[in-house]
Amino acid sequence: MANQYLMAVDAGTGSVRAVLFDEKGGQLGCVQREWTHAEDPRYPGSMDFDWKHNWALASECIRGVIAQTGVNPGEIAAVSTTCMREGIVLYDEAGEEIWACANVDARSDDEVGQLIRMNPELEKEIYRESGQTYALGALPRILWVKNKLPDLYARVKTVSMFNDWLIYKMTGVLKTEPSNGCTTGIFDLQKRCWDASIMRKVGLKDDIFPPVAECGEVVGQVSAKGAQDTGLKEGTTVVAGGGDAQLGCVGVGVVDGSQAAVFGGSFWQYEFNTLNGQTDADCRVRVNCHAVPGVWQYEALAFKPGLVMRWYRDAFCQEEVRRAKELGTDPYQLMNEQAAKIPAGSYGMMCAFSDVMNYISWRHASPTFTNFAFEPEKYNKYTFYRAIMENTAMVTKGHLELVREATGNVPEEIVFAGGASKGDIWCQILADVLGLKVKVPVVKEATALGAAILAGYGAGVYKDISQTARELVKWDKTFVPNEENHKVYEGMYASWREMYKAQLKLADSRVTRFMWAAPGL
Repeated sequence: MANQYLMAVDAGTGSVRAVLFDEKGGQLGCVQREWTHAEDPRYPGSMDFDWKHNWALASECIRGVIAQTGVNPGEIAAVSTTCMREGIVLYDEAGEEIWACANVDARSDDEVGQLIRMNPELEKEIYRESGQTYALGALPRILWVKNKLPDLYARVKTVSMFNDWLIYKMTGVLKTEPSNGCTTGIFDLQKRCWDASIMRKVGLKDDIFPPVAECGEVVGQVSAKGAQDTGLKEGTTVVAGGGDAQLGCVGVGVVDGSQAAVFGGSFWQYEFNTLNGQTDADCRVRVNCHAVPGVWQYEALAFKPGLVMRWYRDAFCQEEVRRAKELGTDPYQLMNEQAAKIPAGSYGMMCAFSDVMNYISWRHASPTFTNFAFEPEKYNKYTFYRAIMENTAMVTKGHLELVREATGNVPEEIVFAGGASKGDIWCQILADVLGLKVKVPVVKEATALGAAILAGYGAGVYKDISQTARELVKWDKTFVPNEENHKVYEGMYASWREMYKAQLKLADSRVTRFMWAAPGL
């Protein structure tokens, strides 16, 4: 039998890449191109998506990985796609793209205000059905297009997500899959399909939705134009993929009820699997469709931990950056070695960056460090650095508590993946704060592998998504909680929550600036 290779095309916030795998989940090659999403100076907070340039970059990645690996395109059994969630593309009658925005586009302040004035209870109603609020959803953005660009809105015929768009460019077939489609807030979570009545409630077009293809379902084949653009063979099977966090969970084997994963990158996502998709009575936490049919996920997001670490490194650790260059190592490695010498709890010092998620009123206090003394032997730059890691773990503990309150369940262990899982110290701090075993997979960047598993399932290479995910995941390390450290963090947690509440009050009263606040707040 010929080799059956599987390709994933992954459109992230900062880059697009094409990754090729063999059928045992081994990564054979990866070609990546960075991209940026420009703000339109006329519209503060906007984040435009340049579909023409970005499709050229995606095509370059696909051609590049075929060249890099030397595989015959005819031996690629299937392709699937994944992407940052929430970004949307609007198309006209002819199927041409006419407007698109990336995931954290925040131009729709006015529209969120308009929606709240229209019906103060509507956001909660929509959340209970869709699992989403106005904070990241598509409703305020589409309403923005209607209000600010009425001529363009009149031409809107269809809406899709970026992973659907990638498949459309390859095949000419436009369908939406539930795991990312649900992030629009225009989905019925239980039925895993569009609910046009939500659009009617806010005075928007209710007939702009493409058909739904379940994750892992064949959408189409690479067209002549798709083959010309990408170097893929015409007729290659293309399979519905999913949102980046959901496919990350597939890639690390988090596919069953009550399993949980934390993905630590620029943002930290806590994903907890449920088998019913019921929403939180207090609308505090997001609920999405998983990329495994019949499974849903509670998702709690921590804002910017990875970006905070990068800021701290660049602002205060120039010496470590210089030494790392000399030694041929990572500056974070040098910083971690020193932070490991600081006792758990950082001598009582705390910091505030991201808050525990409150989806219905989502805002974050001004960044701050507090409760330190002028004792350099205790409170040096490594203490502050360790405090940032402890702060992020405290937010994650808050997310476990939040999901426990909503579902009555906590996981038995945590799978930890993404860039933050590469250093042992953060893994150990997470285990110590949560009081749970933390398992780190060999494949740290698992999203593309999840897309490849769905591609293989759609092409008949694999018989079952969940079983394949369980078989392909390999474990690198396991971190067991240190009981003494866990006691320290348990004692700190209530104080940290109180401190954060006080910081949020300062930002609410405009004494300080929010680190981030959802549109309309």
